[in-house]
Amino acid sequence: MTKIEDARVQDVIKRKEEGIDVVLKEEVQAKEITTMLECVHLIHSALPESNMDDIDLSVNFLGKRLKAPIIVDSMTGGAPRAEKINGILAEVAEEKGFAMGVGSQRAGLLSAGMAGTYTIVRKNAPTAFLFANIGAAQLAKGFPVKDAQKLVDMIQADALAVHLNPLQEVVQPEGEPSFKGVLAAIKSLCRGLSVPVIVKEVGAGISREVAVRLEYAGVKAINVAGAGGTSWAAVEAHRASDRKMQSKTDLGLLFWDWGIPTAAALIEVKKAVKVPVIASGGLRTGLDVAKCLSLGAEACGMARPMIESADKGHAELETFADQTIKELRAAMFVTGAKTVADLRRVRKVLTPPLTYWVN
Repeated sequence: MTKIEDARVQDVIKRKEEGIDVVLKEEVQAKEITTMLECVHLIHSALPESNMDDIDLSVNFLGKRLKAPIIVDSMTGGAPRAEKINGILAEVAEEKGFAMGVGSQRAGLLSAGMAGTYTIVRKNAPTAFLFANIGAAQLAKGFPVKDAQKLVDMIQADALAVHLNPLQEVVQPEGEPSFKGVLAAIKSLCRGLSVPVIVKEVGAGISREVAVRLEYAGVKAINVAGAGGTSWAAVEAHRASDRKMQSKTDLGLLFWDWGIPTAAALIEVKKAVKVPVIASGGLRTGLDVAKCLSLGAEACGMARPMIESADKGHAELETFADQTIKELRAAMFVTGAKTVADLRRVRKVLTPPLTYWVN
């Protein structure tokens, strides 16, 4: 490895480490904008006519059976600390029957030493639904299909996720806000890869207009990843501030709460496309998951609460996962839903300001 290549690897590793530290240690949650899931009210059933223990949480997702409709969403990899975290996330995903995605795998291609921070996932989750990950900024630079296939092969993935993060690229100190050609590149991936392509945002949401273009390109699932949870504009503002990059810091502060609330993005994308829709962005409880499923989500992703728990160890993450499942099961029981399909049919009331978005 040349000095230039080594410097690139070290820069990526440093960025990945900071991405973990800032998310876990700094205030990076949405301030005024919310997921608007508080505007979704599931109707209570005083006569559920079922036993809570008999409720079936399992779903089919892109050809694979999940024991529960929960995804350990993409967040980390590419740094020594990430190997331990990803290993714990994968162990629990395997035990609970969740799906799981890794963070952007560019570091794994740059350095064979960093590939282990991703390959640990399949080692610890031999039967789980796993998805690989690459950023749109890399696709815009001409990232070839054969390299995308390498990412899939690296973790023996069941799908590849392309993350759209234009706002993060604008604020990030090393950002590359060049997205021309991304849609054409996604279309090429859909045609050339051995696995389905999922497209996801990272916390600013996907609109119905974008969702329709993605479906037309051949994408097999869309993760709306709406606003109301972790703000990556905030994460990058912290990193820019540490580097005394005032203009970037100001951009992050200004756009801290930018985006489409998760509930609004989910409703409008679900109406616009036929492919499976994943809900994520600020989901913190099993009740949040239940509300998103009732709005039509095929599965629900959680990132920060998962990584926060995994950073404390396997037992902490297992406790969080079990509690989330209990909360989801309880929500289904008190609405009379025996299956996830039933939950999508339960009556619900939407209130402002969510109704302003969806009407």
